[in-house]
Amino acid sequence: MSRVALYLQDKHEIREGMAYAQYAEQRGFEAVWQAESRLVRDAIVPMAAFAAVTTKLKIGSGVINNWTRNIGLLAATFLTLDDLAPNRIICGIGAWWDPLAKNVGIERRKPLLAMRETIMVMKKLLNMERVTFHGEFHHVDGIELDVVHGRREPRNVPIYIGATGDAMMEMTGEIADGCVLNYCVPPEYNLKAMDLLEKGAKKAGRSIDAIDRPQLVVCSVDHDHKKAVQAAKELLTQYLAQQPHIAKASGTPEETVKKIQSILGWPATREQIHEAMQFVPDELIERISASGTPDEVRKKVEEYNRNGCTCPILYPMADDVKLMIDTFAQN
Repeated sequence: MSRVALYLQDKHEIREGMAYAQYAEQRGFEAVWQAESRLVRDAIVPMAAFAAVTTKLKIGSGVINNWTRNIGLLAATFLTLDDLAPNRIICGIGAWWDPLAKNVGIERRKPLLAMRETIMVMKKLLNMERVTFHGEFHHVDGIELDVVHGRREPRNVPIYIGATGDAMMEMTGEIADGCVLNYCVPPEYNLKAMDLLEKGAKKAGRSIDAIDRPQLVVCSVDHDHKKAVQAAKELLTQYLAQQPHIAKASGTPEETVKKIQSILGWPATREQIHEAMQFVPDELIERISASGTPDEVRKKVEEYNRNGCTCPILYPMADDVKLMIDTFAQN
């Protein structure tokens, strides 16, 4: 396993995350990715914090959505991050999900076209071009990134799509630099994803090898197998109830999802999550995450790699984050 990355969301204080990013860099990790999922934590502030305290680690958004920042602001944000950490920034972007988008007043219509337009204009802006574009979702007239202090040359900020659905996966193979494969899925999920990415890549006249394929993996490491599974179950119970695209991709039985949804509110309380956890079997957690002892999680992550993942992005669930980092250390 020559490439490995760390995934951070909202489980730890930001300053803790900064320390974990530094430790991951010391142990040979390639990147740290910051989530932006529920209405908990913006991705950009932690990304800047991680960039400021590291020197080699790549910093990725895993993932932001393409609906809530206008295209000029989106490009300027990643230009700014690249000013802070040149050639170390990755823009991971996804189509978001309902009901959260709907609950904040956003109608996610034509998600494929919306994403295609976003990627098209974003790439031109980061290439420091003057852009005029009139699509269905983006309308810009003669805009360009106005650099007063810093580099005016094109920026090396690769754009990865966090694709889950089949059509988005295929389009990712066609237009993106990489695909952030989702978590809470079994390793065999990747086989279909690879077929779809290759199909899209062929449309653009390129090989699937040109598309980087890092993958989010819930990783709960403990010397006690049972404790590791329970730590992962708390997160996965919430995701199966609140993020229908993940529940579908995981292959979780519909009756299990409905039972969990009947218990969890929005946002879910810790008590509700613990009540619902009893309906999530350990076998499901073991199938869709890397949970267990150090040897067990290494073997499970290797399964994702064998099925097409190029760099596991490990989301630490157990309390000992350094144990997880040490389990996958490259030096």
